Amino acid sequence: MRATLRPVLLLVGLAVLIVAPLGESNYVIYLLCSWLIFSIAAIGLNLTLGYAGQISLAQASFMGIGAYSTAILTLAGWPWVVGMLLGVFLCFIVGLALGFPALRVKGHFLAFVTLAFNTLVFLVSRNEEWLTGGTYGLSNMPRPSLFGFSTDNQTHFYYFTVLVFLVSAALMYGIVRSPWGRAFKALRENPIRAESLGVDTRWLTLIAFAIGSAYAGIAGALVSPLVQYIDPGSFALVHSLRILLMVVVGGAGFFFGPMLGAVIVILLPEALRFTEGYYLIIYSAAVIALMVFCPSGLIGIWGRLRDRLGRKPETRADMQAGAQL
Repeated sequence: MRATLRPVLLLVGLAVLIVAPLGESNYVIYLLCSWLIFSIAAIGLNLTLGYAGQISLAQASFMGIGAYSTAILTLAGWPWVVGMLLGVFLCFIVGLALGFPALRVKGHFLAFVTLAFNTLVFLVSRNEEWLTGGTYGLSNMPRPSLFGFSTDNQTHFYYFTVLVFLVSAALMYGIVRSPWGRAFKALRENPIRAESLGVDTRWLTLIAFAIGSAYAGIAGALVSPLVQYIDPGSFALVHSLRILLMVVVGGAGFFFGPMLGAVIVILLPEALRFTEGYYLIIYSAAVIALMVFCPSGLIGIWGRLRDRLGRKPETRADMQAGAQL
């Protein structure tokens, strides 16, 4: 992707975000907010999985930790921003602790560890009624206000979510383009060689889990005021699998991959509702076809198009540079 197109594409994307809710119903705006929120969670998992190569099936559980922390504190009268920051910090610390098993186990063994953690968080949130409300959940969470700007209106909350999304994406872009980002890629490709070159792979593994978990905490902090109700089922294992699907379908290890994957997972099923009882079949077939014919995800289609046009085939690094605008 040519460098001269990058600012143009970014401006077009920003313009689309600004005009997207205009004239739309509250339900459509809710879907757009859901796409932005899950994109933030998927961006975090993409750092853990796509860049650092550490699989995690617990991203939804960290959304739950962030959501419950923010909801409990705001219901107690704390400002939403304070509740969100404390929830994100808690997710960072717990994610750091969850990273320790990754120092000893790999692959599907690590997947089972994170799956067990997701189940643990689900059981705690369901059984500790004194804190989380149990199966009844928590409701009537107030929406945030920023410098006197109220987000009680659905459209106003959408623009607030866009702001948080852009700041989160910009911070992640800075991380993956920094020396840390190159170290994460080295950890993914060949940990032994990376360690021989002086990369502290143990610390990188821990920090990848911690930052990825913190991003899920940001997403969770936005979920609670969006629906103004949360319960344990909102953060069950199935939602961790959905976030994993966003990363894989969009393109793991590519900056914009999770955002495109969230379009497929969040928005595509709703766009297929007109097919009535067949929309899940069509959606599932589309995802399977994408994984079979383009295993590198939607971003990988860019490389395939270049090959078809007879240009020099791209390496993964070339596609990475193009995807990161």
